[in-house]
Amino acid sequence: MSETVDIVVAAFMLLFASMYLGTGWSLVLFSFPLAAQLTPQTYRLPFVEPVRNATRFFTFMTVAMMAAAAVLVVGEAGSEYVWVPIVYLGAVIAATALTLLFIFPYNKELTAGVTDQDRLHVVLGKWMRLNVARVSLWTVQWVAVALYFVLKAA
Repeated sequence: MSETVDIVVAAFMLLFASMYLGTGWSLVLFSFPLAAQLTPQTYRLPFVEPVRNATRFFTFMTVAMMAAAAVLVVGEAGSEYVWVPIVYLGAVIAATALTLLFIFPYNKELTAGVTDQDRLHVVLGKWMRLNVARVSLWTVQWVAVALYFVLKAA
């Protein structure tokens, strides 16, 4: 592949990673502090529909991220930059596995309806801790692809 194609693909990877990074850190910084105030009567509005919408959107974007990373692995094969799409892809796969295996069960429970305040506190606490781990993986994705541009420019 050409250098131009590699840069365009990496730019899409940066766009995707930036969307995850912004969503994740916004959640941690602005939504998580509200968790203690949520009750079984109030958690659905700030939680259920936004999570459902994000899941639909990010499912397609995650597939695009994996495809773009695979294209860049091929484009940078044999170069000193091939580690970037490998790290990126690894972090995407890890975040996806974390989501599917550990976060989605809590999403389903919250969507079904939690009526007990103590259970809500437990579920939201576990969900938030898992999401901090996921945001960390999203940060790795962003840093890796941002470094690609820094190193290419150097």
